[in-house]
Amino acid sequence: MNYALWLMRSKRWAQKPPSGRQVRFVLAIIAISVALFAYERTMGWPEMLTPDRVGRMPR
Repeated sequence: MNYALWLMRSKRWAQKPPSGRQVRFVLAIIAISVALFAYERTMGWPEMLTPDRVGRMPR
């Protein structure tokens, strides 16, 4: 990990923070991801999305 790169990036971010629209966009993506994760944990994975195990193909 290059800490100098992260320090430069955080310096630039502190000098020119992202717009409110960009922050809302990222938060919306995180909220959708958390909602999908919570749904999957409570309801389970749909059976139709589970791939069937297939044996080796004959040569």
